[in-house]
Amino acid sequence: MPHDNFLLQTVIFLAAAVVSVPLAKRLGFGSVLGYLVAGVLIGPHTFGLVGDTSEELHFAEFGVALMLFLIGLELQPRKLWALRGAIFGTGGAQVLLTAVAICGLAMVLFDFGWRTATAIGLVLALSSTAIVLQSLSEKDLLKTEGGRNAFSVLLFQDIAVIPILALLPLLATVEIASDPNDLQGWTYALAVLGAVTGLILAGRYLLTPLLRIVVGTRTRELFTACALLIVLSAAAIMSALDLSPALGTFIAGVVLADSEFRHELEADIEPFKGLLLGLFFLAVGANLDLALVMQQPLLLLGLLTLLVLVKFAILFALARLRGMARGEDWLFALSLAQAGEFGFVLLAYASQNHVLPADVSSILIALIALSMAFTPLLLMAYERLIQPRFFSGPRQPDVADSSPHDDGSPVIIIGYGRYGQIAGRLLNACGFDTTLLEHNAEQLELVRRYGIKAYYGDASREDLLHAAGADSAKIVILTLSDQAASLEIVSRIQKYFPHLTILARARNRMHQYALMEAGVQYIYRETVDSALEIGAGALQLLGLSKHQAQRSARKFKQHDQRMLESLFPYWRDESQHVAKTKIYREQLLQALQEDRRDPDLHLDHHWSDRDARAGKAQSGNGKKVQPGL
Repeated sequence: MPHDNFLLQTVIFLAAAVVSVPLAKRLGFGSVLGYLVAGVLIGPHTFGLVGDTSEELHFAEFGVALMLFLIGLELQPRKLWALRGAIFGTGGAQVLLTAVAICGLAMVLFDFGWRTATAIGLVLALSSTAIVLQSLSEKDLLKTEGGRNAFSVLLFQDIAVIPILALLPLLATVEIASDPNDLQGWTYALAVLGAVTGLILAGRYLLTPLLRIVVGTRTRELFTACALLIVLSAAAIMSALDLSPALGTFIAGVVLADSEFRHELEADIEPFKGLLLGLFFLAVGANLDLALVMQQPLLLLGLLTLLVLVKFAILFALARLRGMARGEDWLFALSLAQAGEFGFVLLAYASQNHVLPADVSSILIALIALSMAFTPLLLMAYERLIQPRFFSGPRQPDVADSSPHDDGSPVIIIGYGRYGQIAGRLLNACGFDTTLLEHNAEQLELVRRYGIKAYYGDASREDLLHAAGADSAKIVILTLSDQAASLEIVSRIQKYFPHLTILARARNRMHQYALMEAGVQYIYRETVDSALEIGAGALQLLGLSKHQAQRSARKFKQHDQRMLESLFPYWRDESQHVAKTKIYREQLLQALQEDRRDPDLHLDHHWSDRDARAGKAQSGNGKKVQPGL
């Protein structure tokens, strides 16, 4: 039955991933190569555990679209503008020079006509966004100069798919009757421009208000559904115009990069991206026709070597012209020296339009799959043979990094109510950036009206904390008054981000005891300082000097803190806690009474505000004034 067959294929795909990826990573090959090898083994051309996987490959390409959406979320328009030189300069030169070089080789070595040779050059000029970005991310090389420039070129290639798709039908060797319903010429160009403009306007004026409405329902799964709806809609619009779905999702991501829902969107989409990318790599491996490879092994091996050498030479030359550092140029050239997944789409489109013969398309499909599988090996060779020659110790991010990933702020504030706002404003006024997370939609809307940038998100989720930059942050300020919620967040932070120092707000003594039991060192009861301040003010009105009042408040706070720490072992035993509290309160009363009888303090009783101002003036003239303490 078809239903049973679908379930069986799903089980086989998942089992292949679960077995192959840990094994490949243990051997140092990386997850991408593990997926590809597993796909080859279970595919119809090897053990035949799954049948034709062309449908799975088409579906799994959506994983690439999700990857570009997440990259767009990290790439605010200002960062995109900063990359314009690398995107349009280096990227444009790479596509043009590679297409021309491969076209020339196809005409000279294989005697193809200029139309067929041009189509082959355009198809093979593209590189694999999925494999390159995944591999560089795993090796923590995406933030380096070479990785950043590789991303820029890949972004241009995704954009270049638009004119390539428009150009391929013009290269047809057979006249094809056009469908009167198809958009042609300027009409098609206007449709593309309108779609891109519509995505930008919808993202700016429609999507964020929609997400605010969804958040107001307090239904988490509805937010996930809305996130998938946004991505699917952007992909569907581009697919309707025969364009790359990834381009549409990338635009949607960039538009939403400044939204307060950016981190929650990233956390919700990330699991789907990982699963679909894994399925994509499995499907690529399964579609590799080993029978064809075995029939013409020397031809395919020669074509693979020629393709890698041509692309590497052009990319390396561009890297040197761009002035990349030694070692970074090797990374840039080796990472992009393969054909890409959009080549499958372009080949299918070229075959439909009679641009390429069927036998040539079959050879090119095998060549693209082989080159993609070869990329992790090239990066492994770079990491083990080339990188040690140019870099000693761990690689550092490029100082001029404008990569798609943001290191975030040194401080994350969880809960941006009245308590969190005061702490945040103080840090910002002193020049420290903060990432603000708030789970209350109404509070988020309120602070947004005052121009404060806060993000929506449930900080008890490890994936959201990761998206908010917890990996690179130093401090978390936890201001929630909800004891259960704050303890859950503390547990997650200590488990997944143990390097973070937690500063936590405690609503009362019991809340502070619970936080102390959880191992939090820096705890601040929310009302202590303000209550002591109002008490000190009352003491002044009752006749004590300002100095006396502040001294009494300080003594009270010190004794109260010692009492709290001493009572900690008894906080779960109410009777013991009450009995010990009475004893410590009596000790506090005696300590303050003795302090009032201190002769030094008595002399200070008539120290007026005028005398205090005079003392400050003397201190300003070089005389150190030390009031009685």
